[in-house]
Amino acid sequence: MSEREVLELLRENARYGTDDIARITGLDEDDVEATIAALEEAGVVRGYQAVVDWDELEDERVRAVVELNVTLDRETGYADIASRLARFPEVTALRLVSGDYDFDMEVEGDSIREVSRFVSEKVAPVPEITQTVTHYVMTAYKENGIEFGDGDEDDRLSYSP
Repeated sequence: MSEREVLELLRENARYGTDDIARITGLDEDDVEATIAALEEAGVVRGYQAVVDWDELEDERVRAVVELNVTLDRETGYADIASRLARFPEVTALRLVSGDYDFDMEVEGDSIREVSRFVSEKVAPVPEITQTVTHYVMTAYKENGIEFGDGDEDDRLSYSP
């Protein structure tokens, strides 16, 4: 059985039951259940989450992507900084990246002021962080492989003079 096949199906829809996965793959349900349990125990599957289109709610969340540059010393590595930042509940994602900055951090809050205050009072003062650049998410078109929108390709009305 392909663990990758099971993982792809779980990523597609975390609400699939073992019976659904067994039916789709043609595998035995007990084997699917054992595979998922082994993947969870090994830490490959870390959790299951809903993909939320915050634009569809009246009570919006403010989300931002923050670029972080750091300077390392002999005692402090990337993992040390990441461990410190990941503890904050406002941080929803944190990645070490290649390119013009070191970390890509996603942050959520109830307002722009809350997110700004978090970055300026909690993140920027970390001694190894030398620069932050905050980009506020205005509209999400796709999250975790799920496309948002009404499904229509083009809602514009045609116009001819």
